[in-house]
Amino acid sequence: MSGKSTFLRQTGIIVMLAQAGCYVPCTKAKISIIDRLFTRVGASDNLASGESTFLVEMNETANILNNLTDRSLILLDEIGRGTSTYDGLSLAWSITEYLHNSDSFPITLFATHYHELINLADKLDRANNYSVAVKEYDGNVIFLRKIIEGGTNKSYGIHVAKMAGIPKIVLKRASMILNNLSKDNILIDNELIEDIDNNKEELTINNKVIEKLKLIDLNSITPFEAIIKLNELIDDIE
Repeated sequence: MSGKSTFLRQTGIIVMLAQAGCYVPCTKAKISIIDRLFTRVGASDNLASGESTFLVEMNETANILNNLTDRSLILLDEIGRGTSTYDGLSLAWSITEYLHNSDSFPITLFATHYHELINLADKLDRANNYSVAVKEYDGNVIFLRKIIEGGTNKSYGIHVAKMAGIPKIVLKRASMILNNLSKDNILIDNELIEDIDNNKEELTINNKVIEKLKLIDLNSITPFEAIIKLNELIDDIE
């Protein structure tokens, strides 16, 4: 939603246009000459060959790592997302180091949601962090479509889920779990498990309220009857 993948794609397209002698959308640009454009963007599987999304991702990444040159432009988007968190993070970390330490010095843009990789820029001489500017306002987020220097330690997945219309009770529960994971840096603890029963009870109450609302005939109910119904719904929630 913030535009990371779009930024990667437009960079590849602009370099190709410039190298073909076409105009590019800017007042002035300094663009390197490349011999190959490698991309690992998007997610797809190959069911006919029995290849999972992650295997396809690794096949494409292997091709990049085994064929890059000092004139290559490499665009990587979310390497490691198709497997477990720690496996994916470990691979993304190692691939980043490999590309940085390669004798070929390929120009690389690597977009990721793994916040742990931000610290790599402090340890790798030629690595730099950039992020997409985001403004939070009144519980909502505004994506500013602007690339700024520096990393970010926050994602906005729950906000995007809200924009997509995910039920509020699901968002509330997700926020609770996220806060717990961020605080304790663990996958599940006893307190979080105990909250599951409370969450089920709240969901049941909400469903009952919704069913009662559906039974109300707005064309025949009087204002006084509406007040009574409203008080009954409030009592159910409380």
